[in-house]
Amino acid sequence: MTHREHKSVVIVGGGQAGLSVSYYLCREGLDHVILERHQKFHSWRSNRWDTFCLVTPNWQCRLPDFPYQGTDPEGFMVKDEITDYLDAFAETFDPPVIENCEVTKITQRPGGGYFVDSSQGDFSADQVVIATGGYDNPIVPPYAKTLDPSIQQMHSVDYRRPAQMPEGGTLVVGTGQSGVQLMEDLHLEGRDVHLAVGPAPRSPRMYRGRDATDWLYEMGHYHMTIDKHPNPEHAVSKTNHYMTGRDGGHEIDLRKFAREGVSLYGSVSGMDGSRIQFLPDLEANLDDADQSYVRIREAVDSYIDKNNIDAPTEPAFEKVWRPEQEITEIDCKKEGITSILWAIGFRPDYHWIDVDVFDARGRPVYRRGVCKTEGFYFIGLGWLNTWGSGRFLGIDEDSRYLVQQIAAKAKSTLQVAS
Repeated sequence: MTHREHKSVVIVGGGQAGLSVSYYLCREGLDHVILERHQKFHSWRSNRWDTFCLVTPNWQCRLPDFPYQGTDPEGFMVKDEITDYLDAFAETFDPPVIENCEVTKITQRPGGGYFVDSSQGDFSADQVVIATGGYDNPIVPPYAKTLDPSIQQMHSVDYRRPAQMPEGGTLVVGTGQSGVQLMEDLHLEGRDVHLAVGPAPRSPRMYRGRDATDWLYEMGHYHMTIDKHPNPEHAVSKTNHYMTGRDGGHEIDLRKFAREGVSLYGSVSGMDGSRIQFLPDLEANLDDADQSYVRIREAVDSYIDKNNIDAPTEPAFEKVWRPEQEITEIDCKKEGITSILWAIGFRPDYHWIDVDVFDARGRPVYRRGVCKTEGFYFIGLGWLNTWGSGRFLGIDEDSRYLVQQIAAKAKSTLQVAS
């Protein structure tokens, strides 16, 4: 029989979510271990580009008993500052992390609990927390294989700086937060940039004297729980509003970039050799993004009026550019495009979890991270409970709640055993 070290709790994933759970488990005196495939906070250290910075203000960084420590709460930490903050949090306690330890399988143990197999030994556990996030497999569509191999392809997870891209034009595909920031990164370097615009919404940055996220927090938007959301399925699947924290933070209006020379197209629909096809949805996607932008402004206006808040006024929104026609196909060679930068997201990978905690589409099923299968939990996913659940803002509340459930089950099990 395989020897297994037993722990009350095994946490899989050594990012901010896993270590936040560990922090509260340490306070409860529950023995546990964190199994991390790389090194703790790996994604922040290794999977970000050089000019990466937070999109939300520093004051939203609220790890357990360790809020943002710096002097610029309204600013936006850059990559090295983020990892310094995370490392400083880890130094406030002694998290039992095993690094370079890949979990290969989790199964239920006869009689209760779980078996956890890993590259550095096998464990048994009464309870298991999955804190691996949702960024395992970079998404690249199948038709990318049909593109002329002379055109370099890269996913955003591998992008670090413009110098990585060959001379010539780069087509950035995707307009979520990463896509628009990578587009700007290349544009500011004077590169020839093309952008395939998807249906992502956008947000104001500063509006009526304050950052839009400050207003939304004060308005209670970030306190809304998923069970109170009017359209929870849409909330979970919706792409985040794009803006940036770069150079002190600013909003991103793709129409302004078009005026500055960035070539805009609709959503990519196919590739064949050096040719790329697009849907005729550029103007619709720009309009939809602007509608989201305007709705946020209107919500803030309404809140200011309702509460008689003295705030500066803003000029009405105006569209500064619109496409003269919808381009539905280009030839990369004729356009001088020598590279594609994919920024259309990631998919989680749970193939190593052989436990009945998924729906028919392979998505984990839980309520506030607690699965129906006893002793099995998820944390660090968007809208686990609130908008901030997948971010620094909500991780303290989520991890504290989860450990309360873990501790209660551990106590109950101990009482039954005695």
